[in-house]
Amino acid sequence: MLLGSLLTAYTGTVENAEGEESFLYPDLWTSFAKDALSAVFLYSAIALVVLLVAVGLFVRWKRPESLRSFAAVGVSLAVGFSAAVIVAMLALEFMDMKESGAVFDLVLYPTIVLGAAVVLGAAAIYLSSFFEGKTAKIMRIVALSVAGAALVALLVCLGVYLASGVGEDNNGLSISVTENVLLYVSAFVLVGLLLFIALFFGRKDKKGFDSKAVAYAAVLIAMSFALSYLAPIHMPQGGSVTIASLLPLMIYSYMFGVKKGVFAGMVYGILQAVQDPWLIHPAQFLLDYPIAFAGIGVAGIFGDNKKLAKIPQLQFALGAILAGILRYLAHILSGVFAFSEYAFHWATGEAMNPFLYSLGYNSFVFVDLAIAIVAGVLVFSSPAFVKAARRFHNKPAEPETEQKEAE
Repeated sequence: MLLGSLLTAYTGTVENAEGEESFLYPDLWTSFAKDALSAVFLYSAIALVVLLVAVGLFVRWKRPESLRSFAAVGVSLAVGFSAAVIVAMLALEFMDMKESGAVFDLVLYPTIVLGAAVVLGAAAIYLSSFFEGKTAKIMRIVALSVAGAALVALLVCLGVYLASGVGEDNNGLSISVTENVLLYVSAFVLVGLLLFIALFFGRKDKKGFDSKAVAYAAVLIAMSFALSYLAPIHMPQGGSVTIASLLPLMIYSYMFGVKKGVFAGMVYGILQAVQDPWLIHPAQFLLDYPIAFAGIGVAGIFGDNKKLAKIPQLQFALGAILAGILRYLAHILSGVFAFSEYAFHWATGEAMNPFLYSLGYNSFVFVDLAIAIVAGVLVFSSPAFVKAARRFHNKPAEPETEQKEAE
């Protein structure tokens, strides 16, 4: 049964009695244009990474004093590439939503505004780092205010949309009273768990969102959002396996701590609702988007662990595994209580246990997580990167490094 749910989830097809294969969810397959453009961006991203690494190694070998300047150029290219991916893919996404009627107009247009505000705001906050004084402060305040207003407007419209029951009707679902209550209880419990983790393990972090924290949050959230479009596997009822899209968020949590990481993950989760809008129930929305990705924000939980200070790769990997488990739990609960009517065997069409189905369907989370961990371990194998990352949140430096700096 578990294997059946996996095959149904990953292929979106079912065989009838005559052995003929048909699509279960024809309206959910992305268009040829989105697939083609996603492939172009994927290979472009790989080429860009290879180019930057090669040039970076050359600069470090020939002109090490220019390495900092090259890093600034590399970040600028990455931000520009991310913005291009987000704008192009969101444009196609909105066209597809409009044609398929997947999202009510009341949600669609505020979503477009929020997407534009996030892209332009991230660019403005990044550019503000090149200015000083009042100019930089005004740029950040304006960018955050516009994005915040757009987010509030979207949440209000989303609340109206979900309360209307249109989401359930559009997806052929009917959530019972018991499932409705359990959805809210699940969301409440997970929010409490995330708040406890953020406050308890982030209690030493007395800093607020200063200019650096805000600038890095904008840039790394945008990078994660752009990478989320480079997805070779798309799930029929929402979700995808991406090319390390979670890595920038995890790095942010490691750099700035769990409290800021959870907040950044929540913002990213709302953006994921823009990209892959399965909007059925208020608590389902919370579980699948803000709560699930806020869980990714705990990835930096072991960054302060002195016993693991010499093994930053293990610090990162352990935190990433915990983050992935929290995300998986949120998706499972949403699947059991909001999508139980989709739980049937891929071959026979017979109903199956919603819990087993949700376990199988949402296992894509671990494939996505494994890719991010492999990429993260490679990144955290660079002593220069680890030293720079620890500088932002008072991470314990390696004893050897401290001794050298003291000398």
